[in-house]
Amino acid sequence: MFARYTEKARRAVFFARYEASQYGNPYIETEHLLLGLLREDRALRGILRDTGTESVRAEIERRITRSERFATSVEVPLSADSKKVLHFAAEEADRLGQRHIGTEHLLLGLLRVEGSLGAQVARARGLNAEELREKLAKELLPVSFWKPSPPILEVLEDFLTGLKSRSAQDLMAFFAKHAQFVDVHGKRWNYEEMAKNFEDIFAPYAKKNASFTIEATPVNSSDHLVAVVLWKNALVASMDRVWMHRMTVVLVPKGEEWAIVSMHITPVQP
Repeated sequence: MFARYTEKARRAVFFARYEASQYGNPYIETEHLLLGLLREDRALRGILRDTGTESVRAEIERRITRSERFATSVEVPLSADSKKVLHFAAEEADRLGQRHIGTEHLLLGLLRVEGSLGAQVARARGLNAEELREKLAKELLPVSFWKPSPPILEVLEDFLTGLKSRSAQDLMAFFAKHAQFVDVHGKRWNYEEMAKNFEDIFAPYAKKNASFTIEATPVNSSDHLVAVVLWKNALVASMDRVWMHRMTVVLVPKGEEWAIVSMHITPVQP
């Protein structure tokens, strides 16, 4: 279903599923897709004619009934309107002669489902399908429409904060396929091993009282970032006295995005 989708578009849908779970909704609705797009594509926030994400969320919350949240591991199907969004997104990509389906096409698809809450909220903030389609037709960009790419540190912070709330599937999207991870015990994991054991590997950093500080960025350039992150209260059962870890992370460009290629954990003696 998502074979043509860019990684950013896939993550936007994953984030929409997360939003649905947090509001206790049994379906991924168009408002969740809009919130997912805002989470994934920062430049979209800049074209909204008001304060952006928080005001969008506030308006949505005024117009829906929140139910009890449920685990992000629960499968959440698309609503009928959200299925229309995906169908229209494919149509928009085909109309522009583009093989990929990106966040720009998802937004166009959402705007076409005019009676939906997501479309109403977006249109109220100045988003117009006709104007957006015209802009895309003129530019014919081969990758995601939104510029500029997010600052590297924001990508890293998104990943680190997401360890407490997002699913393993969502967070693995931050890693390059050839990424390597070395845990606090010195064991090395490749991408496939991380994907299978994600929750166990990153359990210390998902704890409620675990906190992090980005201590330094020895390298921060246009072609890669090296960041040093200090974690506190990251307890490991077999290492009771070690509650501080230092995480060294390397990110490199991947198209218009950034991907983690290396993560190395070392214990810190307090």
